[in-house]
Amino acid sequence: MALKVICDQGALADALNIVSSVVASRTPTPVLTCIKLTASDGRLRLAATDGEISLQLDMDRVEVDGDGESLVPADKLTQIVRECSDPTVSLEAEGHALHINTGDSHFKVYGFDPTEAPELEAFDDGSVDCTVTAGTLAGMVARSLFAAAVEHTRYAINGVLFDRSGKRIRLVATDGRRLAMASGDCTSGSESQQCIIPGKALSLIRRLTGDPSIPVRISVSDSKVMLQFDDPDAPATLGSSLVEGRFPPFEDVIPRDQDKKVVFDRDTLRSAIRRASLLTNEESRSVRMLFEPNKLTLTSHAPEMGEAVVHLELKDYGGEKLEIGFNPAYIADALKVIDESEISFEFKAANKPGLIRAGRDFTYVLMPVNA
Repeated sequence: MALKVICDQGALADALNIVSSVVASRTPTPVLTCIKLTASDGRLRLAATDGEISLQLDMDRVEVDGDGESLVPADKLTQIVRECSDPTVSLEAEGHALHINTGDSHFKVYGFDPTEAPELEAFDDGSVDCTVTAGTLAGMVARSLFAAAVEHTRYAINGVLFDRSGKRIRLVATDGRRLAMASGDCTSGSESQQCIIPGKALSLIRRLTGDPSIPVRISVSDSKVMLQFDDPDAPATLGSSLVEGRFPPFEDVIPRDQDKKVVFDRDTLRSAIRRASLLTNEESRSVRMLFEPNKLTLTSHAPEMGEAVVHLELKDYGGEKLEIGFNPAYIADALKVIDESEISFEFKAANKPGLIRAGRDFTYVLMPVNA
């Protein structure tokens, strides 16, 4: 029997958008640019891999009239379904082709033999290392991934460190100029785990966490991490090879002897940083922060552009006068992902790292920059 299903257009478009983000963008292997569709047991499964990361996502808002498989290019299938205005879309396999019918439109997309698709690993229910809620996991990803390096020669810092000890998980990312550490609670029944997860895999986690209360089971082996999203409506399995190499000793990077501390309203500081950064450029990417008793002055200066001066009242700072410069984009990046309305800014000297904390679950180390 050949695959034949009728799908809700919106649900199918959303699922295709997520799964198609896994496929390889450049590869000599055509099947790695495809999505495999499998209809069985009243569900439609969408699956894709780039050879390193794999994703399997089930849909139940479908009517299955025929079990079967189809392997078609992800980009064309996603584009066609996205452009369909009818509330339902029917998919029917014919040999290696897939017929797509909706309203007054018909498309025939040529694909490949489904048996050519790489076999994707199923989640092993007996190998669970820990379980975390989807909302907690997505929040940790948001508060760490932004600080990871991009295309760095030290491959280990292109990923994010997953560090679990007991019932606490820490995700740590750094690009050598800043370090973000986000923490969260989990349930655990095994020994501590540590591995480096690629940024691409973590970015998919945020797209799979529609319901923040669903449990996500995590299994780590020597070379792979597997995550099972136990959503009753759209269960998903995400697998990823681990990043090789040794992550920097991040505990040594977090300062322990900061003797000056200021508490800010998050939005007030974000507004001040944004205004002070208006007169910066690529050559002069620095905002100077002059801390004085009860007052903070932020300044920036760019040749041939001008300068900016922003004043803030500090109610709780009575320390000595200190001026320190930071890349304003790095501060803004952290403030974007913090949910708490109040943050603390800790520092020691003009040539020492600054430290931003929000609650007990977010720590951000920021290296100073010269004018």
